[in-house]
Amino acid sequence: MDASTSTPHKGTFSITGMTCAACSSRIERTVNKMEGVQEASVNLAAETMQVSWDPVIVSAEDIVQAVKDAGFNAQPPSSHQQLQLGIRGMTCAACSARVEKALGKLPGVDQAQVNLAAETASVTLDPNKLRFADLQKAVADAGYEAVAMEDSDSAEDQRQQELLDRLHTMRQRLWVAVAFTIPLLIVSMGEMLGLPLPVWLSPQHAPLNFALTQFVLTVPVLWAGRDFYLHGFPNLYRLAPNMDSLIAVGTSAAFVYSTWNLLEIMIGNSPVSRAMDLYFESAAVILTLVSLGKYLENRSKARTSDAIKELMQLRPETATLVRGEELVSVPIQDVRPGDTLLVRPGERIPVDGTVVEGHSSVDESMLTGESLPVGKRIGDALVGGTYNAHGSLRMQADKVGKDTTLSRIIQLVQEAQGSKAPIASLADTVSLYFVPTVMAIALTAGLAWFFVGQTEFTFALRIFIAVMVIACPCALGLATPTAIMVGTGRGAQLGVLIKSGAALEMARKVGAVVFDKTGTLTFGRPELVHTDYMEQDGLDQTTIARLVAGVEQESEHPLAQALVRGLSQEEAILPRPDSFEAVPGKGIRSRIAEHDVLIGNAAFLRDEGIAGIDDPSSQETIRQQSDQGATPIAIAVDGRAAAIFGVADTVKDEASEVVHRLNDLGLKVIMLTGDNSRTARAIAERIGIDDVVAEVLPENKAAAIQDLQQQGHKVAMIGDGINDAPALAAADLGISMGTGIDVAIESGDVVLMQGRLTGVLDALELSRATVRNIKQNLFWAFFYNILGIPVAAGLLYAFGGPTLNPMIAGAAMAMSSVSVVTNALRLRFFQPSYAMR
Repeated sequence: MDASTSTPHKGTFSITGMTCAACSSRIERTVNKMEGVQEASVNLAAETMQVSWDPVIVSAEDIVQAVKDAGFNAQPPSSHQQLQLGIRGMTCAACSARVEKALGKLPGVDQAQVNLAAETASVTLDPNKLRFADLQKAVADAGYEAVAMEDSDSAEDQRQQELLDRLHTMRQRLWVAVAFTIPLLIVSMGEMLGLPLPVWLSPQHAPLNFALTQFVLTVPVLWAGRDFYLHGFPNLYRLAPNMDSLIAVGTSAAFVYSTWNLLEIMIGNSPVSRAMDLYFESAAVILTLVSLGKYLENRSKARTSDAIKELMQLRPETATLVRGEELVSVPIQDVRPGDTLLVRPGERIPVDGTVVEGHSSVDESMLTGESLPVGKRIGDALVGGTYNAHGSLRMQADKVGKDTTLSRIIQLVQEAQGSKAPIASLADTVSLYFVPTVMAIALTAGLAWFFVGQTEFTFALRIFIAVMVIACPCALGLATPTAIMVGTGRGAQLGVLIKSGAALEMARKVGAVVFDKTGTLTFGRPELVHTDYMEQDGLDQTTIARLVAGVEQESEHPLAQALVRGLSQEEAILPRPDSFEAVPGKGIRSRIAEHDVLIGNAAFLRDEGIAGIDDPSSQETIRQQSDQGATPIAIAVDGRAAAIFGVADTVKDEASEVVHRLNDLGLKVIMLTGDNSRTARAIAERIGIDDVVAEVLPENKAAAIQDLQQQGHKVAMIGDGINDAPALAAADLGISMGTGIDVAIESGDVVLMQGRLTGVLDALELSRATVRNIKQNLFWAFFYNILGIPVAAGLLYAFGGPTLNPMIAGAAMAMSSVSVVTNALRLRFFQPSYAMR
């Protein structure tokens, strides 16, 4: 095979031994220089490397060896991959459980999860042992159909289109069923309702016409509901009955019995009494009501992905490409990294990129939940799908297609919606055996009433049919996945990405919340928080500030940059120092604007013999700043102390309120940081955190999390996803701040897109609301079946109560699954309590 025509491979290598950004950069440079490697990108936090390479020129083993030569360890990509399948033909939880079991038994399949609500299957497999055709055959043998889904976008479009087509077909068939069922009810039950029939149709005077008319009106209803029979009987034949099997057997029994009585009338065998013993209307009404329920259920299910549809609609279809002086409108698929694009006011940002010209404010609320527009200038990052509110921008495209933040968010939400929560395990187990058990109960109840209760055959038949049609495995199967789909979708709208159903459930169980300090509770960069100027002959505060800012602009130190930002006036021209000497560990010695300036700690100025640094007022200011967690910086001008500044990593505005609310929820709150104990405790006291673990190296943070777990806590770790990756992975629930989206998506179970601490409260409250919704659904699903089946079997009648009419049983079954989906849809209107304050 010619190298120029070979298909490139893409894979994720595991990298160990990296300790800093220099390590990841070294690995990237080493691998990218290899012939045949098209692109290599290292993620330090996740300890992974994404590589695209030509297998004809270079192998995965060659890449592993190159990483080892650079001083690190590497593991090649796993041979296992994850496939998304669309599953067609499922109608209840028994179906999804059966498909999951069929896929899980295949050799080479590590894991299979089937989602009834989304009608998808997620399969982790070894492609060397299995082909897609093998999966299709396994699903087909179970009585269903598997179709490939190429990517997240086409999968959602495909699912929505199929659902719309199915709804259209169901609506047409439902109208046919209703059109024939209404006159059938009038004919069969009109006299009981006070609607006399004409003589030629009366059962007393024309029993054959009466029975034949009902037969003719019933057949179109059976034809409209033919899918129940086309799916139900084959599954029964395979010894894998589902909800369709219950409906098919129950209505067929009523129809066959009534047809037999029709034949008896035709041959003149007690025609009047036979005419009064027909159940055509039961079969037709049950089919119509169940069809109505399935239609309403599917229409409700179509709304569970509203959040995904809204996200997908954010992507513009075209972009304005800048080619020299020419502006060209091109399809979004044609945009490539490095292209320069024009974004006019009122347009959406087409792809992820960087501002290269212009300034504007951009509304990022749909992605982050933050309602205020964000100012954008040259060098600022732009996220595809956000809305350019005011100015015109020119941007360089950095990430396009599936690599954009929006596409990755959509994929994450879809994966979360397709995942299962542990709470669903009981319903899954019950569903697998539910239908066979119900059929056994129906048969046993019918025979018991006929032989033991010595009732008429028609009574026993009614009991059998009622039990068959009241049982509802759909409600069990939809209870969990619909709530997860709506809950994770609502989270995405609020800027809270929940990556799985398991994470959603775990958030409810959390008992201890651990915060990283820098970049999480604080903004992650020092700021000037205090200024204390001393009287100095010939120098005012403005002059001192300009001298210090002029000196510090020569330094790259974070504290120096904080002083420049805090002291320099916008657009003001700062003086340039004539000399600049950095004294390691102490400060700076400089000559600027004909003044000698010293900047550093108190000990540095004391060593330099500066007058005034040991004054009581100066010492008190230094002590206060240290106690408050700030770094005191002393300033001397021309041999005398001129000012003392306090520089600190400022606490986020909402930190104190969030910690207070977490305490109100009964959660243990801990701050985990590598900072010194004095600074850490000062900040913790200001925020309201009592438990502080300080001076912990990044590699030891995971051990601190494990200590809490050994104390019996379910631990949530909140960090920025950069140096907190080990702790995030060790925690029961990792919550990463989305300020660094690439790293955050890889690191946490939950990603806070907004980067605000209130997202922690949003995630915990949403989790509790969703799990509460799931429990409500499961309770009513189990309660409905536990109560309904015995009543249908004649339990109340045995003690002198009423029996359950099969038509009422059918209506109850139809509405049970609708109620479950409707209850789940309430989560679309979830509002965090913090947002409502």
